[in-house]
Amino acid sequence: MSQHPARIDGEHVTTDTSMEIRAPYDDRLIGEVPRCSREDVDRAVAAAQRTMRDDPLPAWRRAEILDRAAELLGDEEVFEDLARTIALEAAKPITTARAEVSRCVSTFRFSAAACRSLAGEVLPLDAAQAGEGRLGFTLRVPVGVVGAITPFNFPLNLVAHKLAPAIAAGCAVVLKPAGQTPFSGIKLAELLLDRCGLPAGYLHVVTGSGSEVGAALVEHDDVAMITFTGSPEVGWGIRAQAPRKKVSLELGNNAPVIIQPDGDWRTAASKIAVAGTAHAGQSCISVQRVLVHEDVAEDFTAALAEAVDALVVGDPLDDATQVSALIDRENRDRVTSWIDDAVGDGARVVAGGEVGGDGVLKPTVLVDVEPDMKVCSQEVFGPVLGVQTYADVEDAFALANDTRYGLHAGIFTSDLAVAKRAIEVLDFGGVIVNDVPTWRADQMPYGGLRDSGNTREGPAYAVQEMTEIRSAVIS
Repeated sequence: MSQHPARIDGEHVTTDTSMEIRAPYDDRLIGEVPRCSREDVDRAVAAAQRTMRDDPLPAWRRAEILDRAAELLGDEEVFEDLARTIALEAAKPITTARAEVSRCVSTFRFSAAACRSLAGEVLPLDAAQAGEGRLGFTLRVPVGVVGAITPFNFPLNLVAHKLAPAIAAGCAVVLKPAGQTPFSGIKLAELLLDRCGLPAGYLHVVTGSGSEVGAALVEHDDVAMITFTGSPEVGWGIRAQAPRKKVSLELGNNAPVIIQPDGDWRTAASKIAVAGTAHAGQSCISVQRVLVHEDVAEDFTAALAEAVDALVVGDPLDDATQVSALIDRENRDRVTSWIDDAVGDGARVVAGGEVGGDGVLKPTVLVDVEPDMKVCSQEVFGPVLGVQTYADVEDAFALANDTRYGLHAGIFTSDLAVAKRAIEVLDFGGVIVNDVPTWRADQMPYGGLRDSGNTREGPAYAVQEMTEIRSAVIS
């Protein structure tokens, strides 16, 4: 099978050695991509830097390119091809993959809007005696070349969340898509370069390992900013390796949701069943820790287990499938070992917990879990829900906050005072009331605290991070 080429300075690039990309569900060979080198990264960065210097794009052109991308992504043929690509390489159920393509359209539209509204401010220089007679204002200027390192779990939309704001800001990008799921990002880059009018020097795609290609981007002196989505261990390692760069990190989580007895716990059960298992739980904001009041715990848990057992597990290309395979066998085995560890320490499985004949781990509900179990204290990144009970809502807040992560949390309650208290005391980047913490709109400021990262995504916010303030004074 021939390589699907990388893109550097407008050219299709192949290498002597390839990376095989296999479908997580059935291990079929999908294709091959080049194993790019540090020299390839050097060439891409040099071209990106040269293009920003010699061919700066005015805001109106950048916005037109972004709008054109949104339009083409909505084309039926393009849309379905991308959804099928996501389903194949990530084992994301096809209906969920289509939802990701729809979100990608929104990401580009909001990026175009951010581009058109990007502006500085007037400086009141004459507020000080020394500033009398002077006019001051600021500009937002591109930060420089952006190195974008993206994850496997949202191989299209999380690429879009890096490319589209960078284009809006006027930055050239060198993209390293996830090694397990490169084709969605490659196809998006090809769309931008070949059909949307983006000049070749503004986007380069280098495929390969994190240890070589990713490290080369992080260490390159001419890359001004790294934007990374992935694990805390890798993310904070990048931050340590690049102290003089801007480094935007969107990392992990073990999202808690609190169920108050006055909340709509039946609706909560049905939503949590999906939110904890969609894409096999491989989302930073997949529900993981379920904190339910003891007064409704028995009925809620029965409803949750029933809803999880009813989920359709299987081939991601089947429209009926709701849950499919984890990204690889290694991660499936890791998650099953965590389930076994929890059971060994006293937890009970009330739904799922076993690997089916097709090799897919069935969505799992555990009860009687404890905070120090891996399924509670770490990020499972698998289709596992751990249920704990509490007697007082303040105890629930304390349990929710007892984590090194801090991305999203949720609460179901009909008491406005409790909802307000939750927003005040839950120490997370986002608090979702009467819905699951898995809920996200692409235009909102999305990001977390502690080991969940140091940035806020969402086009308007990412554009700000991808620009610098330049002060101008006219005497």
